[in-house]
Amino acid sequence: MSNEATLHSQQEVMHGAHDHHDHEHHHEDNFISKYVFSLDHKMIAKQFLITGIVWAIIGAFFSVVFRLQLGFPDATFPWLESILGHWAKGGRITPEAYYALVTMHGTILVFFVLTAGLSGTFSNLLIPLQVGARDMASPFMNCLSYWFFFLASLVMMASLFVQTGPASGGWTMYPPLSALGDASIGSKIGVDLWLTSMALFVVSQLLGGLNYISTLLNMRTKGMSMTKMPLTIWSFFFTAVLGVLSFPVLLSGFILLLFDRHAGTSFYLSDIFIAGKALANEGGSAILYQHLFWFLGHPEVYIIILPAMGMVSEVLAVSSRKPIFGYLAMIGSLFAICILAFLVWAHHMFVTGLNPFLGAFFVLLTLLIAVPSAIKVFNWLTTIWKGNIRFTPASLFSIGFVSTFISGGLTGIWLGNSSIDIHLHDTYFVIAHFHIVMGVSAFFGMFAGIYHWFPKMYGRFMNNTIGYIHFWVTLIGAYLIFWPMHYEGMAGMPRRYFDYSSWTSFNQFGGLNQFISIVVILVFATQLLFVFNFFYSIFKGRKLTEQNPWKATSLEWTTPINPGHGNWPGEIPEVHRWAYDYSKDGRDFIPQTEPIGPNESAH
Repeated sequence: MSNEATLHSQQEVMHGAHDHHDHEHHHEDNFISKYVFSLDHKMIAKQFLITGIVWAIIGAFFSVVFRLQLGFPDATFPWLESILGHWAKGGRITPEAYYALVTMHGTILVFFVLTAGLSGTFSNLLIPLQVGARDMASPFMNCLSYWFFFLASLVMMASLFVQTGPASGGWTMYPPLSALGDASIGSKIGVDLWLTSMALFVVSQLLGGLNYISTLLNMRTKGMSMTKMPLTIWSFFFTAVLGVLSFPVLLSGFILLLFDRHAGTSFYLSDIFIAGKALANEGGSAILYQHLFWFLGHPEVYIIILPAMGMVSEVLAVSSRKPIFGYLAMIGSLFAICILAFLVWAHHMFVTGLNPFLGAFFVLLTLLIAVPSAIKVFNWLTTIWKGNIRFTPASLFSIGFVSTFISGGLTGIWLGNSSIDIHLHDTYFVIAHFHIVMGVSAFFGMFAGIYHWFPKMYGRFMNNTIGYIHFWVTLIGAYLIFWPMHYEGMAGMPRRYFDYSSWTSFNQFGGLNQFISIVVILVFATQLLFVFNFFYSIFKGRKLTEQNPWKATSLEWTTPINPGHGNWPGEIPEVHRWAYDYSKDGRDFIPQTEPIGPNESAH
């Protein structure tokens, strides 16, 4: 543990300097420095969140468009031509546009929404507030982290408007399709823009991750030992470690791909023919790219889901008025997931010709990761068991998270077995699995966090009635969309096909695909209702009238209703206990700042 007394005195000095700065230079805090190039972690969190929401609307809209094609392959939608132009001539999207939409949908939601939008928002908002720090270790690096993300967003957005269209090689961007500009129309400048955007995105994640780690290791307030930190902070810590260790590998893979595209190298290319003409490239291996991609790609799953796990743990404890069950086991399972996440990447590659003997090790390690996941599920269920649950929108989304994490995770046991995966690989079963366990679950964690900490961000509440509608339609809709896909996958229906109607094997699913597409439209409309609720509540929501509306124990609720830059107006509070003293010794909750009494029972 760090020298807390020294850190506390240092922070007091910093606070004094900060106060002096406020009094002497408050006139310098103009619109640009407060809202645009802000150094305040809370404002940067809002920037990440709102940018993520904009990308989520775009990415989800793309899924609506390509689901129209899958559900109604023979229908025409004239309004599509007015939006997509020559990509939807006569109201039907072209095959090239379909693949571009699928590629951008995956890229946007995995990286720009569920990585930057989720982790960037809540790591920034909660780490200083919950560990008792004035700001991040480096506010300037924090600001840079957001603007690199914004720059990556601009480049990715620009790729949607180039004449040859955006990248269309799938969100994984496998070579040789992505390495050869002549391979398809979606392999031209769109791929260069995609790779440039992703390189900028990786820089953003590394700047943010190093900052999060430095802050929570070095800037905790007096008394805040590691074992007194809320599980949110532990999850952000392990998420940042995963990102710092794995994103550089992805970046190296992208750089080599750019070399193959423009420098005549052959890292991924060998024995390639285009239109009957042999290319000069020899000695490369497309499988190398898959190793580099999935070495990030599987930790990426946990980079997305771990922050959601931490926030769900916090919200369930607050909503159940009970201490989190198995605090140390929860930390241990996070650590185990963090280690195992680096050892299972080749389970995405069972059909690449991987040595079956080597595959057996990846099967074992993949199935092992179910153990810490099961520990977490057991502890969440035990936390809410016989609790005095307050069914707020945040707590409902947290319970929904546990549901989707269980049901989506169980299908991962199927796919983790290489012999079964050979049949199910690249079918709709895979789509169903990872959308439920990673996509829907992570969004539920994100929604829980937004509803729960919205009062801390904006000093107002979101509308509860709209929140309940949002939850129930999204939960039921998510299962209606993705659960039937398991059966399509078990029948062998492959993913990423533009039209199944002429396939005798799969046209039996025509009615089911129509049903799924209709539900997608309804769920998308409900997300727009959430977006309305979010932005309306910023300005017109019910005002917060007390510091601690949820009666929570953690430090962020000891700050003023609208905290300034520096968070606490006086001294940073000292911490005396862990973050989960609920329903203890006849009291509803005991804040972390209250000293332990002489006759108090141990937790």
